[in-house]
Amino acid sequence: MSPISLDEHGRPEPPLAADEATMLLAYLDYHRATLEWKTAGLSPAGLATTVGRSTMTLGGLVAHLAYVEDSWVTWRLRGEPAPAPWDTMDWEADIDGDWHLAESLRPAQLRELWAASVQRSRAGIEAALSEDGLDAPVRRPWADGRAPTLRWVLVHLIEEYARHNGHADLLREQADGQVGE
Repeated sequence: MSPISLDEHGRPEPPLAADEATMLLAYLDYHRATLEWKTAGLSPAGLATTVGRSTMTLGGLVAHLAYVEDSWVTWRLRGEPAPAPWDTMDWEADIDGDWHLAESLRPAQLRELWAASVQRSRAGIEAALSEDGLDAPVRRPWADGRAPTLRWVLVHLIEEYARHNGHADLLREQADGQVGE
């Protein structure tokens, strides 16, 4: 296995050639690192910056992606109970509670929430890969009975991060002028 190469922003460069699982995980880690870079060093005001009429914030993105990690990997893929704080949220009262959670957390708490979610996801993905590989079905199928595979979940996570990292570019530039990729 070749050493991991980091780009100028500290993100791990995905390998040019690798097996499917390695490639998917490398791209997921690259996009996680992009979110980390785009939110690093910001004050509460910076994390609460919006663009135009949108209410989306970088803090909201971090909290939402923490929820995405836990929802897809911990809860749906592994079939485990939703961890805190998702287990006590009143989703009927606020369907966007994950986004709004950032308003009540300090930057360090927000980063800790996301880091813990990523750590749980890494462990859950590793366990699923060791059991059934990329074809491992989720343990909590959709309401209609269909059960996506780990492969589907990984592609979906990459898509979530890639889409929201585009938002993070705009929000970070609005917050403090930092631009890049």
